[in-house]
Amino acid sequence: MCYDIKANLETQLKRARQRGDASAVEEIMERLIPYTDLPIYHASGFSHPELLIYTDESPDFPTVATWGLVPHWVKDDAGVRKIWNNTLNARGETIFEKPSFRYAAEHNRCLIYLDGFYEHHHYGKNTYPYFIYRKDGKPIVLAGLWSEWRHDNGGIMNTFTIVTTEGNPMMARIHNNPKLKGPRMPLILTEEEEDKWLAPINDDLDETAVKELIRPFPEEELASHTVAKLRGKEYAGNVEEISEEVVYPELNTLFN
Repeated sequence: MCYDIKANLETQLKRARQRGDASAVEEIMERLIPYTDLPIYHASGFSHPELLIYTDESPDFPTVATWGLVPHWVKDDAGVRKIWNNTLNARGETIFEKPSFRYAAEHNRCLIYLDGFYEHHHYGKNTYPYFIYRKDGKPIVLAGLWSEWRHDNGGIMNTFTIVTTEGNPMMARIHNNPKLKGPRMPLILTEEEEDKWLAPINDDLDETAVKELIRPFPEEELASHTVAKLRGKEYAGNVEEISEEVVYPELNTLFN
């Protein structure tokens, strides 16, 4: 699963900057960033933060979107509030089957650039949050689905979900919630896979090519450490130091 993220401004601008178009980046800063919640040092998907996504329709210039996919067939605001807590993640194995995700899987895929994500480990009667990130310091690029939803007043809201897959061995050690079925992790793409995820689907072969991208990211390319509590009275909020390492002696050498 992936319900907690970190996304700095520079990380979110990474793909746009690769074009070398200074005027485009300036436009993003002036026109889009004020409508986001960036920088996000920690945000829960259940707070439905606004951030940038890169869609198949605009792969180099981002769109502001709300976390929690709202399918186009949702009728009203009440329907939005009812569904979007259940569409923060989409299981990659079934995105072409589930009614909430099928259309987006076929037509509306996107990329989400993050510094990393947080996951909780269960040990004894307590939970301990871990921050997971790339060892090489590069952004984590997640596969996502997006949807354009129209309010009754004609306004448009772009929303997205993070696609998940089976957890790699590191995530299996961390993501051990006994109430959930199997370890999961967000679908992290390599640089070579990013454009493949955004490529249009015109036939069964194209769909198969997208499905083949849905697999765990190598654990040897990721690092993790425990951080301060992300829930309850001890939670410090969306502050820069929230992703810094905090040692819990009771965990001892659990992952060493």
